[in-house]
Amino acid sequence: MAASTAEGKAGRSLLRILALHGYWQNERSFWERTGSLRKNLKNRAELVMISAPLLIPEPPDVDSNEGGADIQREDPRGWWFSDPEQSSFNATDETKTCVGLEESLQAVAKAFSELGPFNGILGFSQGAALVAMICALKQRGDPRFQFDFAILVAGFKSRATEHVQFYQQPITVPSLHVYGDTDRVIPGEMSQELASNFMNPILLTHTGGHYIPVCAAQKKVYFPFLDSFRT
Repeated sequence: MAASTAEGKAGRSLLRILALHGYWQNERSFWERTGSLRKNLKNRAELVMISAPLLIPEPPDVDSNEGGADIQREDPRGWWFSDPEQSSFNATDETKTCVGLEESLQAVAKAFSELGPFNGILGFSQGAALVAMICALKQRGDPRFQFDFAILVAGFKSRATEHVQFYQQPITVPSLHVYGDTDRVIPGEMSQELASNFMNPILLTHTGGHYIPVCAAQKKVYFPFLDSFRT
């Protein structure tokens, strides 16, 4: 099990979780957007943010952008581009070639090496899609990624042909999959499809859209899931 040095409420270990933002966000904007989550998890876990290595060059068409109308226009970042020519991304793109994934995997590996150890990894939207790929690599024995669990919010399977390798075997990493019934950016069906690649995934739905929910109903799932990894 990944190490944890801090202590939370009642002397139990405080989990450390590496958090990967969505497309068109960065570590600062994701830190701001997860304020309620961080506050509610303060006695159980701390989130460590990093920015994706790929700088998005131009403002997108808001209607087709993964982040919808509420986007981060200052230093927008992404984990890979589904359209290499335009340096852009869409979760529904069915492409043969993508760019940037290897750079992002190296960035996450660097975070594990320099900022870790981490007990878990959390991803939102494109970040959640990346988390699933990292879980697949961990299962193959990739020594760069040592963690115990994954939380995937509004995740999806990449449609890129070269990413098929990540979904060929069931993933046994303990996982919590969160998605909104009214999410128009990443519909719940896409998150369910991703969850089907995991063994015994825990599914948590909410009535909202494209965000990380932190209401009483979600806390009843978050807390037991995280507590199962605390010592």
